[in-house]
Order: sequence, then structure tokens, then C-alpha cells
Amino acid sequence: MATTVFTWEGKTRQGAVQKGELAANSKDDVMALLRKQNIQPINVTAKPKQISLSFGTPKVTDKDIVIFTRQLATMIDAGLPLVQCLEILGQQKESVALAKVVVQVRQDVEGGATFADSLKKHPKVFDNLYCNMVAAGEAGGILDTILQRLAAYMEKFAKIKKQIKSAMIYPSVILFVAVAVVSLLMVVVVPMLANIFAEAGQTLPLPTRIVVAISNFMKGWGGLSVVIVFVSLVVVLKQWRKTENGLRAQDAFALKIPVMGSLIQRVSVAKFTRTLGTLLTSGVPILEGLIIVARTSGNKVVEEAIMATRQAVSEGKTLAEPLSKAKVFPPMVVQMISVGEATGALDNMLNKIADFYDDEVDSAVGALTSMLEPMLMIFLGITVGFVIVAMYMPIFQMGSAAGG
Repeated sequence: MATTVFTWEGKTRQGAVQKGELAANSKDDVMALLRKQNIQPINVTAKPKQISLSFGTPKVTDKDIVIFTRQLATMIDAGLPLVQCLEILGQQKESVALAKVVVQVRQDVEGGATFADSLKKHPKVFDNLYCNMVAAGEAGGILDTILQRLAAYMEKFAKIKKQIKSAMIYPSVILFVAVAVVSLLMVVVVPMLANIFAEAGQTLPLPTRIVVAISNFMKGWGGLSVVIVFVSLVVVLKQWRKTENGLRAQDAFALKIPVMGSLIQRVSVAKFTRTLGTLLTSGVPILEGLIIVARTSGNKVVEEAIMATRQAVSEGKTLAEPLSKAKVFPPMVVQMISVGEATGALDNMLNKIADFYDDEVDSAVGALTSMLEPMLMIFLGITVGFVIVAMYMPIFQMGSAAGG
């Protein structure tokens, strides 16, 4: 049954009048919830539906989940019952999409389901990592602590994603400007000068003939054909990525790209160690933790290496031994994991490795940015400079001839 938002007014035991809104299946459900909170309902009415001008389905962002997790952990730590916490969070207005999910989760919990099982019904909002850690928290009676760890974990990786996106903004703008400037020169400026040279009967030097030929190609069907080929190539690669072999080949190639491949490897190491360390600290068994880490790795090559490691661990081997054979993780990481296993402090060691590689990711992002910016500027300078020089060469020849 679809939930409806109700506005209510009621009196507390002290006689104070309170007002608010609640999402529920019916008016009777709202009145029952108010009585549970020791509020005597005076008036309960369905809130009129508002016309929404937003396009598409609203999405739940990582920031929404982090805020929800932090607030829920604080409420549980303060001693509030889980159902009441979910009821309060279901009334928040910052994310309507998340509020609807929270209302459904609360209803399932009231119906007798565990909190983790209720979250698993919404895989697009709460992933396997989230649900399994909540399950471990419920089983161990430390749900508030687990939620705090989850929030900290999500905040760290949200920071990494933001850094990578921010680092790519400036180079993307430079590349866009370069393409726009060169296209403008080729389509507008070069044809005008070419007509002048043709009327003057000037013999064009080789660089000018090359530029004019490219301009004629772009003015005709050639420019459109290049766009069509580029778009088709992107579509084909996306479809190929949906296949097992395509995904593996593209992810393997990504790891071999200079500078970028190093960044991807460092992000993968940070994610692997942070996720597995958080799971082990929360009481999740290592075999189950490795499955979760593999599914959330984001790279097919890394995922297969982790699953092969899990198979070896299930056969009685240590974690470090199969990781060293996979050749995906740096030797230093494998050695530190081996030390962690030997000392019985694997979870602490994994978190230390994650902290170290968080800094490594920062350095890699900085290096990528500092390398891309001058390369793009050089590309822009050489391309535009070549076009300008090529088009001025006939003018210089005409001036020399006139002077002679």
C-alpha cells in the first residue's frame, strides 16, 4: 500500500498542543503512532499532494545516506527505540526519496523483520556492505557503533571521489576550449582565408594545403562522420563493457594506463583495505567480508583477484599468500597484511594501510592534475599555433612578392 503524508494536531499529557506531519498507510495508523508517543490526537488530515516540477526519479545521494546514518547512530546511542528513530527520520524533508524508503523500512521493522533484512529490500539505496555491517551490529548489540563506522567509511570514500572529480574538471574545460577554438578556426576562419588565396592565384605551401584540406573535410560530411564514428565507438564500448570479457579487458587496460593506472590501483587498494578492515572490526567473518569487498571493488581484475584469494583462504591458506600471487596489490601491502595476520591484528593493519593509501591517492590526484594541465596547454598551443602559422605563410609570400 502506498504511503500518504498526514498533518496532525494533538495534546501531550501536560496539555501542550503539538503539530506535525507523518507518513503512513492510513489515518488510523497515524493516530496509533501518536498514542504510542503519549499524544492524544485532535485532528488528523491527509496532506494535499503538491505538483512537482522536477524531472526524472529523485535519487538518494551518498551524502543523504551519510547524514541518515549519522543521525540514526546518534539517536540509538541516546537510547531511542529503533522504530521511533526511523519514524523521526522518515519525516525529514531534505531527501524525499530517502524519506519514502525509511518509511517502508520502518513498516517492515514494525512487522517483525530485522533492520538488516528491511534494508536489503532496497539494494539501490543500501548496498551489500551497508546491510551486512548492520546485520553484524544487530547480532552483536553494537548497532550505534557500527553505524558510526559506516558513516566514517562512506565519508572517506566520498572525499576521494570528490577529489578525483575536482581534479578532472579543469583539464576537461581546457580540452573543451581547445576543441571549440580549433573547430571555429577550421570552419570559419580558414575557409575565408582560403578563398582569398584562391582569388589571388597564390601557390600554397604544404602546411597551408594540409590545414585547408582538413577544413574542407570538417565543413563537409567529414566532420559529421567523425562525430558519428566517435559516438558509435562510445556506444559499442559501453555495450562491450556489459559483457564479461569486455569488462575484464577494459578494466585490465585501465590499470596499465600511465599515471591513471597507478591512481586506479591506489584507489583499489585503499577501498579493499578500508572495506575489509571495517568489516572485520565489525565482526563480519573474513570469507563473507571478502565476497562483499570483491563485489564493491569497482574493477573486474581486482574482483577476480579477491575472489581467488577467498577461495585460497577457504582452503586454509593465509590472506597474504594468494594476494601476492594475484600481482594486483603492491608487495608492501601484502607484507603488511602478512604481519597483521601473524600478530592477530589484521583489522588494525588494514585500516593503517587504508590511511596510508588515502594519502597516496591525494598525491596521485595531484600528480595527474599537474601533468594533464601543461600537456593540454601544450596541445592547445601547438594546434592553434600550427593553424595560424600555416594560414599566414601565404600572406608572407604575397608580401615578399609585392616587395620584390
